[in-house]
Amino acid sequence: MDPYQTLLEKAKKGFDTLDLPENFKSDALANLQAWLTDAMFADYVPQIEHLIESQQWDFLLDSFYQVIPFGTGGRRGLVGVGPNRINPWTIQASAQGHSQFLTKAHGEAARQKGVVLAYDVRRFTDTARYAADRPNPVMDLDCRQLAEAAAQVYTANGIQVYLFESTRSTPELSFAIRHLGAVSGCMFSASHNLPTDNGKKVYDQYGGQLIPPYDQELVDEVTQNVSAIKTLDLDKATGNGLLETIGAVVDEAYLSAVAALQLSDARGVKILYSPLHGTGLTSVYPVLKAMGFDIHLDPATSNLSGAFENVTFNIPNPEVIQSFDTARPNADAIGADVIMSTDPDADRIGILVRHGGEWKFLNGNEIGIVLTEYAIEQYRQAGRLSGDNVIIKTEVTSSLIDTIASENGIQCIGDLLVGFKYIGDRMNRLEAEGRQNDFILGTEESHGFLMGNYARDKDAAGAAVWLAELASRLKAEGRTLVDYLDGIYAKYGYCHNYLTEIRLLGARGIGRIKTIMAHLRENEISSVGEFGVAEKIDRWKGEPQPHLSPTDTSSRNVLILKLDNLPDTRSIRITVRPSGTEPKFKIYIEVLGTPFDPSDIVAAKEKIVTIQQKLERAFMSYCYGILGVDFPERGYLLFWQLPLDDKLKYFEVEQKIAALKEVADAADRRARLDEQLAFLGANPVQKVDPAFVARYGKGLLKYLGLN
Repeated sequence: MDPYQTLLEKAKKGFDTLDLPENFKSDALANLQAWLTDAMFADYVPQIEHLIESQQWDFLLDSFYQVIPFGTGGRRGLVGVGPNRINPWTIQASAQGHSQFLTKAHGEAARQKGVVLAYDVRRFTDTARYAADRPNPVMDLDCRQLAEAAAQVYTANGIQVYLFESTRSTPELSFAIRHLGAVSGCMFSASHNLPTDNGKKVYDQYGGQLIPPYDQELVDEVTQNVSAIKTLDLDKATGNGLLETIGAVVDEAYLSAVAALQLSDARGVKILYSPLHGTGLTSVYPVLKAMGFDIHLDPATSNLSGAFENVTFNIPNPEVIQSFDTARPNADAIGADVIMSTDPDADRIGILVRHGGEWKFLNGNEIGIVLTEYAIEQYRQAGRLSGDNVIIKTEVTSSLIDTIASENGIQCIGDLLVGFKYIGDRMNRLEAEGRQNDFILGTEESHGFLMGNYARDKDAAGAAVWLAELASRLKAEGRTLVDYLDGIYAKYGYCHNYLTEIRLLGARGIGRIKTIMAHLRENEISSVGEFGVAEKIDRWKGEPQPHLSPTDTSSRNVLILKLDNLPDTRSIRITVRPSGTEPKFKIYIEVLGTPFDPSDIVAAKEKIVTIQQKLERAFMSYCYGILGVDFPERGYLLFWQLPLDDKLKYFEVEQKIAALKEVADAADRRARLDEQLAFLGANPVQKVDPAFVARYGKGLLKYLGLN
């Protein structure tokens, strides 16, 4: 029998042991056969053989059952072997399809105006699944290599390529497309994902990500019309004038555009800045430094590194408060007033504020609320505020921003689907109407903000400028950003926005997410726990009908439950959707209160937070019930981003962990603990400790005598 046929037979038998839909298995086998027999995949075969020989059936099927999809932010996911992984083939296939798409859409202009390619710091070093003693085309694969692999394809298709000389931020890519007059651009990054991930975000001629139906046209071109991948040696491409390296000249123009956002000359705040090992070193840091702010780099996280080694959990996400852990002692050492951080491609920003002797975290909604009020104040003071001014936000972003805009007599486009590309599209419409100067701010709850007309994707640098100005002014007044936010709440009402998720990995996870959404969509829901449901809104309904494309259907896969008001609330809502880029079911809970006397702030906040917490437990328990999962109450104390299966596995091993107390030798006890918690990845004790304390009354390490 053909050796590859033997491997396929083994894989088929292995897949038959999995509780998954048959079409997943048949599609995986078909793709597996292609990768084993087609010469273009020869470099991947040794690792495919290893995955089959080591019987990693779940992982193997997930690697091969589909071509990695295009979501709200483009293509991103695990680096690895197979069509459902990021690797040189999936990147080059995408680039070939994108080349064909651009040529069809723009003709000769696509070749002449070209594409801009930028990349961040990621490098794949994971050895858990693959054999170290066999050739591996994805080991040590970094963003630069992915960008160069794509450049080989674009230039082979006759398309001019502008490639950044070294790592740059996503917003500078967006700026560069507009600045250079290119027809498109690509960012090679996985944003704030784990170090095991990478990806490619595609941008249009306006510097924004593709919206429906154009993203679907690109997907169709890549998945249906790529019969062969053209490549050209980069030295030849350079010699032919098809590849141009860019750097300092574009940097200077970009940094000038960001600095022009200045609304105030206040400068007194001391900032510790953490780029979380990423590209903010080329954007946030130089622009604030040049503008005269007292900004200091965090020594622990200011080296470029795709391992994110000094970030807790190795998750370089400013939405996660633990990402500030290593920066805090360094900020204390210099007496910093605020800590700012950005994700590896520097489009998202996070901030900690020193307030009352403690560090206070502002989430993405709170930052957006602060920036909205600050901009309105400064525009009014400068005589620039009018009824034509516009704030743009997504639907899951705090509705308090709508309230602030309305009560200040300006417009708020507040019902956009999730994804900054929809904000960028509305900015394009304003520009087409000659109203670009009416735009004040674009904001989304996931720590993304844009001001000005120089880009079409969120930019941490612009937000950093406004936050630094405001913090400086407040410092001179003896106040902080927390005081400022509390004043907004007293004036308009406290709005508590809370994001959580049910993370469900792999092909089985996708099916379970679909099960939850289908149940919520198809069944009447009269109440969630003690909360009555006043209205259910399905974003699959409404205009346009029919949907523009499958990607439009995917983006509109959003359900909103509006709940009955309680005393002292203006509105209560739950919004749910599958993530477009990660394997998770996202849950946004918002409780908006009424205005209150500033002296009553503690009680006002507690009342709203209590409502949110009751609603969260009730709704998540409802969703777990849909999956047939009996989820322990203490499970809500585990690190919220853990996959559901890992949370359940922890409770399976918890008693075994507690029993380690009886192991006499401390070193042996520690080794066994590490072995039991290995499935949780980096910093496992921190991820489970609150749940352990709730049962055993002590932290895990203290209980085991290991602290």
